[in-house]
Amino acid sequence: MPDTLTFIFNVKLGDQVIAKYTRLNDQIRAPRLRVIDSDGKQLGILSRQEALDIARERELDLVEISPDADPPVCKVVDWGKYNYQRTKQLQKNRKSAKTLDMKQMRFGLKIGAHDLAIKMNKVTKFLEAGHKVKVTLFYRGREQAHKEIGFKIAQEVIEDFGDTIIVDQQPQLSGKQLSFVIRSSGKKPVPKPVETSNIQEEEGES
Repeated sequence: MPDTLTFIFNVKLGDQVIAKYTRLNDQIRAPRLRVIDSDGKQLGILSRQEALDIARERELDLVEISPDADPPVCKVVDWGKYNYQRTKQLQKNRKSAKTLDMKQMRFGLKIGAHDLAIKMNKVTKFLEAGHKVKVTLFYRGREQAHKEIGFKIAQEVIEDFGDTIIVDQQPQLSGKQLSFVIRSSGKKPVPKPVETSNIQEEEGES
């Protein structure tokens, strides 16, 4: 059994640091404990001394895993293995708590099919990384008299991604820009966009 009785973990979630305390062996003070063995089998409610004796007989450690329960819950485990698995889980939780950015993708109505495919491949990578993506189409000059073209392109892009995305914001027109927001639905694979009939090959700026 380790000589150190109380272990402290500093887990950083964003800008917040959370301390996790784990009592081991003689550091556990509650007179009665609900005890679980290393296989997850319930050993019942035992006195503190009975639980410590079982841990020593098995050459394992008594670890307090739920100190606020009544009575506290302890597990008879190999502390080294338990600590390793616990640390990995905390690191996984920290990664899951990371805030993802809203990514942006912009292009004009006259973008060529090849350039559009390149931009949609970038959108695909953003989605696969878990980001939301705001797609914006911008109108130039006389294009503002044909606002339906932008809506058609937006709808074709959305339909091509199909059920691999969720549309958080439907296409909305604001001034000279038409935008919508999408995120991954978790379904794979994300298909590549098809060429649309209304997109002119390599005309104008992308």
